[in-house]
Amino acid sequence: MPEISEKGKKMPASPIRKLVPFADKAKQRGIQVFHLNIGQPDIETPQTILDAIHHFDQKVIEYSHSAGFLSYRTKLTQYYAKLGISIQPDDIIITTGGSEAILFALQSTMDPGDEIIIPEPFYANYNGFAINSGVIVKPIPSFIENGFALPAISEFEKAIGPRTKAIMICNPNNPTGYLYSPEELELLRDIALKYNLYLFADEVYREFCYDGREHFSIMQLEGLDQHAVLIDSVSKRYSACGIRIGCIISKNKQLMATAMKFAQARLSPPSIGQVAAEAALDTPAQYFENVRNEYFARRNVVVEAINKMPGAFCTSPQGAFYVMARLPIDDSDLFCKWLLEDFESKGRTVMIAPGTGFYSTPGKGIDEVRISYVLRVDELQQAMECLAEALTIYPHRKHCK
Repeated sequence: MPEISEKGKKMPASPIRKLVPFADKAKQRGIQVFHLNIGQPDIETPQTILDAIHHFDQKVIEYSHSAGFLSYRTKLTQYYAKLGISIQPDDIIITTGGSEAILFALQSTMDPGDEIIIPEPFYANYNGFAINSGVIVKPIPSFIENGFALPAISEFEKAIGPRTKAIMICNPNNPTGYLYSPEELELLRDIALKYNLYLFADEVYREFCYDGREHFSIMQLEGLDQHAVLIDSVSKRYSACGIRIGCIISKNKQLMATAMKFAQARLSPPSIGQVAAEAALDTPAQYFENVRNEYFARRNVVVEAINKMPGAFCTSPQGAFYVMARLPIDDSDLFCKWLLEDFESKGRTVMIAPGTGFYSTPGKGIDEVRISYVLRVDELQQAMECLAEALTIYPHRKHCK
């Protein structure tokens, strides 16, 4: 049998999706599974998007420009202007989801063997994107005790070596929900300038900030035009994950010209997806107000429930719709699998993501899980009841002090 590639062997399975076969088998046994493992909101997609799809009447679905439709990119500049971000259409390349934007960013700025610094825990697929690009992730630990705040800049400096090319953050963060402050971002700007590094920011959750907090973008930082690379997506913002539209944004002309060559190689982003995404920009502000209020209520249900479970702990996320929780368990991978294979309460169980997949450092996250609060409040309450009961009978439970 021919061998598969070393790159293929190194590619990690998704911690978010790898348990799907076990969930399917649980459903076949008649068990209701509460899906808190994946960031798939149950919020209805805005009517503006659905109308654009329903009224699509072109006789031929053509390729778009490799950078995406000019009309869409122009309209995006107006969206960003309202956020205090001044860019031109040529500063934007539309991508097939935020995932392709990350790949373009890595492959346009880094060679195989180069290094990127990322605070961990981080979005699991960053590991996969790095392996795909031949890039080495240098993780900097953040800690649940302070809500996974930005690690000390001295820790970044310790990790910087001759092959370090970039720092990457997700803001608000997936999986922790941490929202970086302007002051923290200024510290990152200063170190990027000091060591001549790129600063990548995945800002796909910017609309979802709580407790009176507001999002601040790296594109609002002064003096960073040649270093800042913004990753964005419509998936979470408009509860439209399936249209697969994102973008990469930078004022660095050389970087964008390079990214364009990768964009041309894959021809174009989805045309119908762009039609939907362009229409999404007309979504009324009230939609986001309603969604924020809903996620705020859901967050509070989950955080309160977890902290009532003996031996469990989490802080209250300031953004996105995820909680990273520490549970009294021996191995999060085994526990999450056990929930689907061996546990049920009143014909129900819960599917959550093992914490290990959100770390690059071996052994980290073994007693942590990521919970996506993407279900209705009543369903979340039932899911938390399931989780609480599961922890009382889990055979490998850690003893609480």
